[in-house]
Amino acid sequence: MTRQQAPWAADPRAHGGRLHDEGNETARGPRDAFQRDRDRIIHSISFRRLRHKTQVFMAPDGDHFRVRLTHSLEVAQIGRAIARALGLNEDLTEALCLAHDIGHPPFGHAGEDALKDALMGAGGFDHNGHTLRTLTLLDSPYPRWRGLNLTWDTLEGLAKHNGPVRRPGWALAEADAAFPLRMGEWSSLEAQVAALADDIAYDNHDIDDGLRAGLLTFDQMLAVGIVAERWDEVRAQFPDDPPDRLVGELIRAQIGAMVNDLIAETRRRIADSGVQSVADVRACGRCLVGFSDKVREQERTLKRFMYANLYHHPSQLAAADAARTVVTGLFAAYRDDPALLPDGWGTDLPADEPGRSRHIADFIAGMTDRFAIARYRELVGDLSLPEGF
Repeated sequence: MTRQQAPWAADPRAHGGRLHDEGNETARGPRDAFQRDRDRIIHSISFRRLRHKTQVFMAPDGDHFRVRLTHSLEVAQIGRAIARALGLNEDLTEALCLAHDIGHPPFGHAGEDALKDALMGAGGFDHNGHTLRTLTLLDSPYPRWRGLNLTWDTLEGLAKHNGPVRRPGWALAEADAAFPLRMGEWSSLEAQVAALADDIAYDNHDIDDGLRAGLLTFDQMLAVGIVAERWDEVRAQFPDDPPDRLVGELIRAQIGAMVNDLIAETRRRIADSGVQSVADVRACGRCLVGFSDKVREQERTLKRFMYANLYHHPSQLAAADAARTVVTGLFAAYRDDPALLPDGWGTDLPADEPGRSRHIADFIAGMTDRFAIARYRELVGDLSLPEGF
């Protein structure tokens, strides 16, 4: 049975097209356009590389810590649940969730900062812009065009999942020039859901990883209001279990509470806005997917706590310094001796700037953590890494 979608849900039969005409799209099975986008993302090389890219902990020794790949899968699960409850298109939501971090370089935000500095004279680096660049140019498994040739709706949602982009960086601007994405408008509700599903996933799963790594303690976490509320509920339900047995229940309770709040608040906003179509959503001038005032403030408080106690923990800062050393060293090595670039990358190197530096950054941004570390040791020299790196 086909589930009824809301009138403001994205319709795969009325998508905004693909940059390159593919002719008969039904030749490879009964999938609609958004299902094809999702499948192309899952089968892409850039998606597979996420299994060895940093989420919170860089190249972690432990097998149980999250990486970009597992984080993206968790975001997609949360996003689909929300989309289904709101009557939105689940496949477009899932595609956006799965692809949202594809543009991250090795070592997460530390690697991004290093590439941003390296490209300071060439327009800088932004992982969201690089997501579009990867999907439209760099990951090219098809013989007749570059990129994955995703629908306009998927590319638009990735470009604007955090809202309209008034001043796009060079990578987003290039993608927009090739396939105009109406950057000044709000994105679809599916893209708005994907953005909040990302927040819900990392807000809570990073707590789990932080406790597992010993960088956070239960006492610290219980000083955060939203955590304390859920912990009281969990403790009342399981009064005889030791705390370490209830971490998973706490995380699930928090995700459930945030998801339920977001669904209720979004339904209220949609009703108040009077939107009746996808066009109305893009033209309404404000975000329609969000938390209630109370939960939004609680979520912001949680983020501030996580930055102060986990993301900026001394061991994390030491790891970030090592990551910046790797990325900066690799960029300098390839810039000074382009012959070090592998076949394909070396022959395609532009002769002039800024294309030359951007090309080198494209290569480095596609690296996994462990590949970048290995290349640094091969091309630059010995590297002292913090314990557990």
